[in-house]
Amino acid sequence: MAATVFHPTPNGEPRNLRHDLDLSVEQLTAVLDLAQQVKQSRQRYASALKGRYLSLLFEKPSLRTRMTFELAIKQLGGDCVLQGGMIGHREPLKDIARNLARWTDAIVARTFHQETIDGLAEWSQLPVINALSNLYHPCQALADMLTLKEQFGRLQGLKLAYIGDGNNVAHSLLLCSARLGMNCSIATPVGYAPNTEIVEQARQLAAVSGAEIEITNEPASALVAANAVYTDVWASMGQEHEAEERQAAFAPYQVNASLMAEARRDAIFMHCLPAKRGLEVTDEVMESPQSVVFDQAENRLHAQKALLLLLLQ
Repeated sequence: MAATVFHPTPNGEPRNLRHDLDLSVEQLTAVLDLAQQVKQSRQRYASALKGRYLSLLFEKPSLRTRMTFELAIKQLGGDCVLQGGMIGHREPLKDIARNLARWTDAIVARTFHQETIDGLAEWSQLPVINALSNLYHPCQALADMLTLKEQFGRLQGLKLAYIGDGNNVAHSLLLCSARLGMNCSIATPVGYAPNTEIVEQARQLAAVSGAEIEITNEPASALVAANAVYTDVWASMGQEHEAEERQAAFAPYQVNASLMAEARRDAIFMHCLPAKRGLEVTDEVMESPQSVVFDQAENRLHAQKALLLLLLQ
């Protein structure tokens, strides 16, 4: 599927986070700074969204995304309502969007298709937050950038190596890394590379920030000088029928102790979770001192609070 190529938003307040580039570089940096403040001073923002109500639309199952968004909204003084199931099956998406616009102040949507996110933004005229689509996972990338910043004290000049499927997480990591001056190397099996249009856009953005983007089929070479090693499940939700085929293709891309040794000695291990231990990562690596996977999970809460404050205040 061809990706819609989005362009960075002009200066000014963003209305949505449909995709990573709805935030300008300055806004992206501001969200990360604010997330650190929110994490340190929870009570300071406890009434920031008082009287605000959000719709949560979840087509896919969720632990971290649902819990962290519900908690973020409530810890900021707001409230939310959850609707599960496919969006646009019982009635047209444009009707759903306009109903929600009469009742709530924003929409958080976890969907199978990016077109659903874009349609909600177009028809509701509410702020819409992409909590995962087939093309992007911007909230995860925000939490990941926050985690890297905490671990290393900076982002500029770091190297992130992503090993596995060139999926929505890989796309968002590419776009965030490229804009923040962080080198990003992605190693996938042949046929599973990231979307070529998104890669090209990341390269153009990297040319401005000074970052380097590498797409390869060699996991060991991708890890050379890497500060962080990242992987994700080999078969995402909706791809279960491809699991056996994917396991055969991805077996050489398992992040284990031997592969981690190709990175810097102080490299950290990252995973957006849930993890299939024994497939894309070994239990040894998941439980090692290098693993920051639960820091990432916690930082979903803080990064999403900062995002809500930016979009709704």
